[in-house]
Amino acid sequence: MNSIGIIGAGNIGRAFATALANNNIRATLSNSRGPDSLKDVVAAIGPSIEAGTREEAASKDIVLVAVNWSKLPAALAGLPDFSGRIVIDANNPIEAPLFKPAELNGRLSSEVFTGLVPGARVVKAFNHLQPHLLSGDPRAEGGRRVLFYSGDDAGSKAEVSALIDRLGFFGIDLGPISVGGRLVQFPGGPLPALNLVKFD
Repeated sequence: MNSIGIIGAGNIGRAFATALANNNIRATLSNSRGPDSLKDVVAAIGPSIEAGTREEAASKDIVLVAVNWSKLPAALAGLPDFSGRIVIDANNPIEAPLFKPAELNGRLSSEVFTGLVPGARVVKAFNHLQPHLLSGDPRAEGGRRVLFYSGDDAGSKAEVSALIDRLGFFGIDLGPISVGGRLVQFPGGPLPALNLVKFD
């Protein structure tokens, strides 16, 4: 089983950690303030989640990053090259409370993100579903909730697809990031916040 790290303990990071804990999958959760600030958070999520440093989370086989857009460069600065490991881009180029879109100068947010994680095999996933749905029961209305993912490397997508399946969701491959990243980008893409169910 791949080891999993999470950089960012906001709504999406905590929801992903909760989905893992619901399936007794171990992971290391980190934020910018250090492990001590997360003691109560991980205790509430479940025993399979531990608090760690940013560097510890970044050293895992699969690393999910979910950080406020303006803080991404600082959150990822100084980390070692990811050396072919999988990094899941769960970020949206927008920030509360104003929800004003970031200026991307015509680029996809995932293209900007990829530049911040040298050596990583980036998969875009876990950003389009509202956090309470991601952390809740994936079986809904007689089917399984859909999670979209996209990426440019078939092997890394297969591993993320297997993780999505293990969490109980139904994964749909949207193709390369140039296509899928645009479809799930929030704001702008047509798929964010859609709560879709695949009937078995």
